[in-house]
Amino acid sequence: MKTRLWTLTLPLATGLACAQADSGESPDGAVELAALDAVFAEYDDPEGPGCAFAVARDGQEVMARAYGMANLEWDIPNTPETVFEPGSVSKQFTAAATILLALDGRIELDDDIREYFPEMPDYGTPITVRMLIHHTSGLRDWGSVAGIEGWARTTRIHTHKHALDIASRQRALNYEPGLYYSYTNTGYNLQAMLVERVTGRTFDEFSQARIFGPLGMTKTEWRDDFTEIVEERSAGYRRGDDGQWHMLMPFENVHGNGGLLTTVGDLLKFTRNLDTGDVGGPEFIRLMHEEGTLDSGRRIGYAGGLRVGEYKGVREVSHSGSTAAYRGFLTRYPDHGVAVSLMCNAREADSGGLARQVAELYLADAITEASPADPAGADVDPARVAAFAGGYRDTRTGQYLELTADGSSLRLGGGMRGLQLMAASETEYTAPAGVSIAFEAGAEGGRPAAIMNTPGAVDVRIEPVGEFSPTAADLADYAGAYRSDEAEVTYWVEVEDGSLVLKDRYGDGEALDPVYPDAFTRGGTTYIFHRGDGGRVTEASLSQGRVWDLRLDRVP
Repeated sequence: MKTRLWTLTLPLATGLACAQADSGESPDGAVELAALDAVFAEYDDPEGPGCAFAVARDGQEVMARAYGMANLEWDIPNTPETVFEPGSVSKQFTAAATILLALDGRIELDDDIREYFPEMPDYGTPITVRMLIHHTSGLRDWGSVAGIEGWARTTRIHTHKHALDIASRQRALNYEPGLYYSYTNTGYNLQAMLVERVTGRTFDEFSQARIFGPLGMTKTEWRDDFTEIVEERSAGYRRGDDGQWHMLMPFENVHGNGGLLTTVGDLLKFTRNLDTGDVGGPEFIRLMHEEGTLDSGRRIGYAGGLRVGEYKGVREVSHSGSTAAYRGFLTRYPDHGVAVSLMCNAREADSGGLARQVAELYLADAITEASPADPAGADVDPARVAAFAGGYRDTRTGQYLELTADGSSLRLGGGMRGLQLMAASETEYTAPAGVSIAFEAGAEGGRPAAIMNTPGAVDVRIEPVGEFSPTAADLADYAGAYRSDEAEVTYWVEVEDGSLVLKDRYGDGEALDPVYPDAFTRGGTTYIFHRGDGGRVTEASLSQGRVWDLRLDRVP
């Protein structure tokens, strides 16, 4: 069967688009096409979805290539001009719009958001626009709350009206504004709505006039109405339990957090502007790259919808994204003039991994660090490592974490499938993903507490918890109905076959695993029961990645 593979190149000398036959190497003579194609071998399939990518050197596109199918029903291949959604890669465009509005003098980045959203609660400490940009607001992620309610994203047509309604119902924050970092789509949906409230224009109209149009991004728009016809748009696909491809599309109208419709070439035009400032000027560039700072003074590495850091010894400015089955990654290596944009319409695609493999081919000798795929680790006695294994509680959120021993390394979550942390010393363990755990000294006769750092959280204290084996009588204490007005949901907790089962309004439920006294877990969520005077359980709370300590009152 014939393989469909498209190539589009822009010669450096002219910048004019043309089709080029496979000559064996890229137009700038730096990278063999075979090496690029090898990265995407899994997606070079006329019977499955795939990816498109583009590469720029010093702002000029030197390679654009596509693999797989844009639409399996109509047998339409992906091309470099195919329109995808890059998910949260969109956030840098939203931050750019907000910053341009600030540079216009229409808003201040340190304004209290309640100046624009009076329907939001007063939490005592102001939430600023800048905190929305940097994910330091403490706002719960509205999509996660919708999932707790029973309507996760992709299961209902969510709108900005719905997102704002959820946000305005939250009586509490994850934490006091400015205290921590927690990634939340809510802050970026609010920015899109803020632009509309201040300018009186739709977010797409503002973006077209101030960003997309001036930069020549002719195939880019916001998906503010998912029913619109979009020329050359790919469909998103996932593998079903039957092993076949099934469509998975973002049938929702929320945008700003994601929802950008674009091409790999248009993405390169935007990321080039982050070097030149043709739109916005030097102050725009500075604010887009300004990393958020916590109250403690710690910088978090998250800037204007951008993650600022390093990759294998090379300075990198990037962001990943996922929406329904779409995957995206946009990365730039400012010291070397290299940028890579990539989007896929296959949920299983590792967009960041694929884009960085392409980038490595163009960065070549600039890569100085060895691949983290097989870190060496320190020589630590496995018995010493085994002494740390067991359950831990995140002291901020109450979430349960589990560490298991694997020789001289530890694994975080999921047993042998969990993230491997190699020993840097007898008390410190690290992973290439930016995760580290450092155990405290001085614990007598038991496991010590530790300080954990991840890309999304720093200086998190985790404490060891003992085993919890509740009896049938213990479980009966928790049985009952629990209601949250913040999530507009009622759960029913019942005892079945010696287990505690959490059921939704439809009677569907799953057994919870006991992890520490009065705490249970299932599917990444920790459920904690709270007792009042006399020891009776009076309420419950749940904590997960983007929602901390959501309270549920026990129904009398």
